[in-house]
Amino acid sequence: MSNIRNCSRCGKMFNYVVGDVICDNCKKEIEEKFQQVKKYIEENPGSGIKQIAEQCEVSTKQLKKWILEERLVFSEASPIQITCENCGTRIATGRLCAKCKATVTNALNNTVKERQQALAAEIAKKQAAQKPNAGMKFLKT
Repeated sequence: MSNIRNCSRCGKMFNYVVGDVICDNCKKEIEEKFQQVKKYIEENPGSGIKQIAEQCEVSTKQLKKWILEERLVFSEASPIQITCENCGTRIATGRLCAKCKATVTNALNNTVKERQQALAAEIAKKQAAQKPNAGMKFLKT
């Protein structure tokens, strides 16, 4: 079963599998732009987002997406200020600082463990209810 869609970038039809609705050609072009941006940032570490966007001919929206995906990382000296969405601490990339990531991960792990324990208890209860009466059984002849 094929899943044909139109590329959100160029409009061409392609067989969509997963992820952004972008054809392979556009993905390749975006990756080439990413490598160009990465090289520019390495060579010009003091550049701001607008300057990077203009020099590399890429949208600020795309730059922000790469930052949130943790593909672009900025040094402490960079004028680009990225802050943790939870606590506001300055971070180099992504959405959350290491402390907030750990808190979210621990909360998620605890929720999963609690759910697993509840399911195990429910299964044990059902099995106990279905257990036949102990004792001998005789066949009628």
